[in-house]
Amino acid sequence: MEKWQEKTDVVVVGSGAAGLSAAIEAKEAGASVAVFEKMKITGGNTRISDGGLSAARNFLQRKKGVEDSPRSLFEDMVKAGLGLNHPRLAMIVAEQSADAVDWTMDVLGVEYMDRLDRFGGHSVARTVTTRSHSGVDIVKGQMAVLNRSGVEIRINCQLDEIVVDGDGRVCGVEILSGFEPSGGGFREKVRVGAKKAVVIASGGFGSDVSFRSLQNPALDGSIGSTNHRGATAEAMGAAFKRGAAPVHLSWIQMGPWGCADEKGYGRGGRFASYAVFPRGIVVAPATGRRIVNEWSDRKTRSNAMLKTGGPCLGIVDSKGAESDPESLAICLKRGKIKKFDSIAKLAAACCESPEELEKTVARYNETVREKAVDEFGKNLADSAGPLENPPFYCMRLQPKVHYTPGGLGIDEKARVLDIKGRPIPGLFAAGEVCGGIHGADRLGGCALVECIVFGRIAGREAGGGAE
Repeated sequence: MEKWQEKTDVVVVGSGAAGLSAAIEAKEAGASVAVFEKMKITGGNTRISDGGLSAARNFLQRKKGVEDSPRSLFEDMVKAGLGLNHPRLAMIVAEQSADAVDWTMDVLGVEYMDRLDRFGGHSVARTVTTRSHSGVDIVKGQMAVLNRSGVEIRINCQLDEIVVDGDGRVCGVEILSGFEPSGGGFREKVRVGAKKAVVIASGGFGSDVSFRSLQNPALDGSIGSTNHRGATAEAMGAAFKRGAAPVHLSWIQMGPWGCADEKGYGRGGRFASYAVFPRGIVVAPATGRRIVNEWSDRKTRSNAMLKTGGPCLGIVDSKGAESDPESLAICLKRGKIKKFDSIAKLAAACCESPEELEKTVARYNETVREKAVDEFGKNLADSAGPLENPPFYCMRLQPKVHYTPGGLGIDEKARVLDIKGRPIPGLFAAGEVCGGIHGADRLGGCALVECIVFGRIAGREAGGGAE
């Protein structure tokens, strides 16, 4: 074998919540650590996320007296995942979810809003949100810890190959470094030896149109994505080349709150996630009728919206809009959300069947007042109230590729498994690059929690020299 240009104990590929959590724990375990990030900025999808973490028995639930349990979160995850979740992996996330939130506060210094949200598919309100309403708070906290401990994060460095020794143990990586976006590509290949382990935390492949369309031909370039442009499959492919088992690759999640008039996740998507779906309704513009339980899981909502053949209308009143006033103000200014004095005016401007939309809202309000369960199984006794407080707001919603639940198979110690279920010596993984935890569909707020839980496990195991 050629000589290594560099050596370290643990190599971490990726600098989102999972990778940085792994780096912190590996360093804490006494290992030297090198982190390589493909993009020119750290954080990956964590940086652009809305900063929501769903955790059972979290600090706000305890403060507000909300009853919850890891078993309940686990059951919600499995229901949304259509029973395809690998049970022990999902249970680990549920059991350690509150600890993950506490760790972000106690170790990273992350602060949270005094609000507790119930996202679609969750049986209770269990989602806490960072003070900035963004995952960047977590990234900044992790970066500060790593800076204090002397761990360097090198940007513009893409994983090209995972290197194994004669016994089949992962012993290093080949990195393409010095990326030049002007067209020069990467300048050189660097071989980095890993004395203890390599941790793959490169994220999902939501922006990799060629790879995702191989799994699902319908998800071609005409379908938008909420991911950053670096969410591609190279690192995952490098692990497959070394025998890693693929799990659930064709289960690709659509985000139902995608704004049809905005690229990426955007502020419109955030407003829909925090205001429209929890406190409003979604209707088909052609019929003026509701199409789904707005509190159902992401897959159920996205499928119902896609069946309409085009963008749907998300409608909320002024009371519901109070859940995210900042996003509302930005989207009104940008024209992504429209404001109306009455439902009649909204219906006339946005719906092909305005009279039917008015009837839909009237029926919805009546059911809310009756505290009844609607035709979609939505218990309106728990709703924010009838849609009767002007002004009313309307936005166009269209599902976008949001999350890829499939990826590398791992075990409870975050060890990457081969196709016979055996750990590949020296190779670990955490975060969206892994498969099996969420099954067919992921619940809102569970991604950051999973990244932190398994990122920390991977770091401890890799830094401790586990096989």
